[in-house]
Amino acid sequence: MESGKIITIEGLKKHFSMGSGKFTALNGIDLSFDKGEFTGVIGPSGSGKTTLVKAIIGTARFQAGTISVFGMQVPSFAAMASIGYMAQNDALYDDLTAMDHLLFFGRLYGLHGAKTTKRAEELLQFVDLEQDAKKPVRYFSGGMKRRLSLAIALINRPRLLILDEPTVGIDPVLRRKFWQEFVDLRNEGCTIVATTHVMDEAAHCDRILLLRQGQLIANDTLPQLLKDTGTATIEDAFLRFSGVPEEGGKA
Repeated sequence: MESGKIITIEGLKKHFSMGSGKFTALNGIDLSFDKGEFTGVIGPSGSGKTTLVKAIIGTARFQAGTISVFGMQVPSFAAMASIGYMAQNDALYDDLTAMDHLLFFGRLYGLHGAKTTKRAEELLQFVDLEQDAKKPVRYFSGGMKRRLSLAIALINRPRLLILDEPTVGIDPVLRRKFWQEFVDLRNEGCTIVATTHVMDEAAHCDRILLLRQGQLIANDTLPQLLKDTGTATIEDAFLRFSGVPEEGGKA
């Protein structure tokens, strides 16, 4: 793993107005992410995972704190040029083919010509869609759309890849394939931050962040989290860090 910090977050606070009150999505988050590290952000729905990654890429405004990516304060167009982002929901166009999507998003990053076409072809092969390159997305299954979204996130050869619930709604076989691809990308030097509410996916990550109700409740490797809590699974460790009593009444 390379040395150095690629993301630094200090005192991050984010709330949403709700009627006469407000909902706190993130409450005083302090974090840093190393180059070449695969970090899993784990927590149930509503814990603040999506808000955190949107703040990192600069699409979610926050009320307090600072975020720097590649040494640049967020939001930053310069930083975005080296970030790949795969959202929870596929932002695809039904009338465009898989290849059209990659060339279109490549142009958004300022990529043109034969090199971009070659990159698109490589990515379609990487996500096993080369046979569907000229097929309009309206004919794609949900899993095919997720694979295309991953390819789009990689079109600019990102130094930082942000994945928000990348395997939501896909079958177990494809989910396993995705996580192996993420590990391969990490091994090639890409820094990855992936959110998930599927606790067992954490085994693929170098480091795990546990979020609950906008609070960072743990931040360590999986073996250390299990050791610290005396548990056998990340789900049990999460419950222990959350202060949820065990069956039988033990805290």
